[in-house]
Amino acid sequence: MPPTPDYSVDLDLGEPPPELMEYAHQHLGEDPSTRLQAIYELREMIYERGECTPHRMDDEFLIKFLRARKFIPRRAHRLLVNYYQFKEDNPELFKDVFPLDLRKIGDAGVITVPPYRDQGGRRLLFYRIGCWNPKVVPVEDLFKATIMAMELGLLEQRSQILGGVAVFDLENIGTQHAWQITPSVASKIVKLMVSCFPLTTHAIHIINHSWMFDKIYNIFKPLLNASMRSRIYFHGHDYKSLHKHIDPEHLPERYGGKWPDYSYTIWLNSLKKNFSVAKEVISYGYKFREEEVDPEVVRQLKAEGVKLY
Repeated sequence: MPPTPDYSVDLDLGEPPPELMEYAHQHLGEDPSTRLQAIYELREMIYERGECTPHRMDDEFLIKFLRARKFIPRRAHRLLVNYYQFKEDNPELFKDVFPLDLRKIGDAGVITVPPYRDQGGRRLLFYRIGCWNPKVVPVEDLFKATIMAMELGLLEQRSQILGGVAVFDLENIGTQHAWQITPSVASKIVKLMVSCFPLTTHAIHIINHSWMFDKIYNIFKPLLNASMRSRIYFHGHDYKSLHKHIDPEHLPERYGGKWPDYSYTIWLNSLKKNFSVAKEVISYGYKFREEEVDPEVVRQLKAEGVKLY
């Protein structure tokens, strides 16, 4: 794999600009005059129904779920319950996870979170499944890396409002990959993308697929509703078809764009350099070894009584 260009992942942690809030108003039903009432209703549902015990109940956390369900509190509550149920049902994906241990996925080029967005301002997530060696990297680690990327993206209000776009490059997939996609794995993927995570998947683009994928996709079909199917686009080896959805100005060179390949590893490295991001990630249960983190970030975390491990 060629050297990865240097870049820093600048998570947009500030307040959304007026034009983005107008988008949220028009497309998500987020009305500034009723926002606090919706948050209050969601919080009351959580207390009254007792179906889950969130690790946080502040406005900033709850609004993620409201935005993902067009500010309908009962739907946001169901999503919140599903989110914690998924964690409870899959403890191996959340217990004792050290994000920086997932570097091997970045080194292999399996997952990429580029520093640029698509033309609509959405975060992009690229998968090159053919680069994945299941004998070296278990499928559980791909889930951990995906969840970490989604949690980081959700620190941005821009991503909460606009959602994200995933591109699956299936070049060079073989039977060793197909064997990993069991009905259980397929169910987990769909739950993450559709029903258990407060990040809207705006579109999924499948490229460089072959007959092998047809067999894999047959496992997914029964799990997808009509809305989700309408957001999946198949392009084969026709990058011009992909360009109808994602402008080449917002794609890597390998897909007819202008950007070099970037590594997921650098996205992970951003965790150890930003105090606010590290603190937030730790609050979700993730762990860091002290020697992995920037000394100034360690100092700030300790000053606030935050344990890295």
